[in-house]
Amino acid sequence: MGLRVGPSLMIRAAAVLLLASFTRTAMTARIIVGDEAHWTFGYNYTDWAIRRAPFYQNDTLVFMYDAPNSTTFPHNVYLMKNYRRYLACNLKNATLLANVVQGVGSGFEYVLRNRKPRYFVCGEHDGLHCTAGMMKFAVHPLKRCHAA
Repeated sequence: MGLRVGPSLMIRAAAVLLLASFTRTAMTARIIVGDEAHWTFGYNYTDWAIRRAPFYQNDTLVFMYDAPNSTTFPHNVYLMKNYRRYLACNLKNATLLANVVQGVGSGFEYVLRNRKPRYFVCGEHDGLHCTAGMMKFAVHPLKRCHAA
């Protein structure tokens, strides 16, 4: 005798799958780097990251900054290769994630796809924004626990 699957059971199963996909999506966060300050010179992003933590795998960091003009500094976003280069603001072998215009408007989005540590800096003026302007921070994404 085989298992009978009626339309009612199929509808309930589809509803459960749909709800699970909404729950997974709702569990990720879209985080504006620096909150209201956005990505700007002179703001302490290390302090911001400590206060904002924890960060989770699949969260999205949004880097927003003004277009460069006569009254605003240009900014960019680099991903540093390791902690030592991050501490020294050494841009050698760093990866440029967003140039001076990619963070304008709705911002540049970076998804924390896995749980490895990430080190972000602004590399403008040969790293001066990183060293003197405090435009650097680290995140260590955690695995998000889903409620059963």
